[in-house]
Amino acid sequence: MCLSGTFHAVHQEADATPARPDGPAGRFSRRAALVGAAAAAATVTMPAACAQTASRRLGTVRDLTHVFRAGFPVYAGDPPGRRTVATIEDTGFYVQTWSFAEHMGTHLDAPGHVVPGGRLVPELDPEEMFAPIAVIGISGRAEQGPDAMVEVGDLRDYERRHGRIPNRAVVCMYSGWERRVHDPAAYRNPSPDGRLHFPGFGLEAVEWLLEQRGILALGVDTLSLDIGASTDFPVHKRLLGADRYGLENLANLGQIPPRGAEAIVGIVPWEKGSGGPCRVLARW
Repeated sequence: MCLSGTFHAVHQEADATPARPDGPAGRFSRRAALVGAAAAAATVTMPAACAQTASRRLGTVRDLTHVFRAGFPVYAGDPPGRRTVATIEDTGFYVQTWSFAEHMGTHLDAPGHVVPGGRLVPELDPEEMFAPIAVIGISGRAEQGPDAMVEVGDLRDYERRHGRIPNRAVVCMYSGWERRVHDPAAYRNPSPDGRLHFPGFGLEAVEWLLEQRGILALGVDTLSLDIGASTDFPVHKRLLGADRYGLENLANLGQIPPRGAEAIVGIVPWEKGSGGPCRVLARW
């Protein structure tokens, strides 16, 4: 087995190992670690075979990240801003300066975003940045009503169609909301009273995913894990309170398979960061 297959070997073992109810998801068993180590060691003796296998396993890669741009829709506050501070013509190099809050664009919410003493971005384990993806589609309901939620019934229906949600997965809601992203008013979708309206996860579904499937993270193609009309953010509190993380403003979830893709999440380890803009890729 080649190094490019090590991740898959470990996850096959992790899927067969029940999630620990008393600790964060993503901790491999000793057996899984040995499987991965053996797979990595095998690459030393089979370089030619590994090169051929790696090329076959490259597969398809899809970017799940919106371009981080000035004016990107925000939940609250000022949108990102930028200005040019040096040009190639004037100085020989090109540089911009940006102003933005941590939770803008395609970004990650660390546990410390809502949990006192919760882990911050630099404390996230590198292994947590790789995980299988399960995409739960609710775009039909979202078209009928912007306050649609991912419910337990959606999760059960997903498993009937695509098989069990893997342990330690990033479970993503695909609502089709990204079609509005270039119109901030439509993306935020405020009612006359100022309350926002867009889809998100329901609390019962999150409870089920944490307790029954040992998930690693949630992802959404909207501004918030909670529905836009929420005022007390129960999904944020429950998920991040369980020492998991969230991904918001994801793109292209409708262009990846509901099951079988691997998420790769890259984020700068901002000092004391409660989250931050990130690059999220899917590979299958």
